Amino acid sequence: KMGKAKKTRKFAEVKRMLNPKDDRIKALRGEQQKKKAVNPDQAEAEVRHLDVAPSSMFFSYNSQLGPPYHVILDTNFINFSIQNKLDPIKASMDCLFAKCTIYITDCVMAELEKLGQKYRVALRIAKDPRFERLPCTHKGVYADDCIVERCQQARCYIIATCDRDLKRRIRKVPGVPIMYITQRKYSVERMPDAFGAPRQ
Repeated sequence: KMGKAKKTRKFAEVKRMLNPKDDRIKALRGEQQKKKAVNPDQAEAEVRHLDVAPSSMFFSYNSQLGPPYHVILDTNFINFSIQNKLDPIKASMDCLFAKCTIYITDCVMAELEKLGQKYRVALRIAKDPRFERLPCTHKGVYADDCIVERCQQARCYIIATCDRDLKRRIRKVPGVPIMYITQRKYSVERMPDAFGAPRQ
């Protein structure tokens, strides 16, 4: 029987870095200097793209949000609604105390179809005639990019998702509330008028 090899911890371990005198860095610097020499004005004028703030925004308050609310559902939100036995239309009305129009994008539908037989109930719910369909014009069926793009273009939507990464991306867009599930109810964050949402 062999004994366990002792693993000593390396203290003050530093990330390996390139030596400033390395040939690769020298070559890179040489190329940059050549570019500067060719057109010195272009090297200084760096182009910055700034997003134009929508006219409906008053700082982070979105004046475009109002009843009837427009809610876009994400793939996993439908699955979690089924697990918690919640009807999306009724539960969102209980949360917002107002009429809600539920939207489902083409790529969310495609994602549910891809998930196969296991998620057939979610697909059947998504095909509910009360839900509005939003057609997608982009390539691919990655719903997260599509939803983020939509809420950036028109700040009139509430995004319903339980996906942590998507929530993180939407929080960077000011004035877009996020609906999620907590205590077997729908709750909404970043929305001052949601009187029915359970307080955290």
